[in-house]
Amino acid sequence: MDTATIIAELEAQRDRLDSAIAALQGSRAKPKIATGRQDGRRRRLSAAARRKIGEAMKKRWAERKKKAAA
Repeated sequence: MDTATIIAELEAQRDRLDSAIAALQGSRAKPKIATGRQDGRRRRLSAAARRKIGEAMKKRWAERKKKAAA
């Protein structure tokens, strides 16, 4: 793994831990920002979009597996 990937994963883990600590203390460190649709409906992906995303993920996984084996 390269250094940038390791740093990104550690920062993500730190953010999760900060959120968990804040929740246990009874207050949130960062206010939750509303994202996505406000009417409560979920967006549906077309079959083509799901296929495209799936192919991209398989490509990323193959690259990570290749780097890990090297």
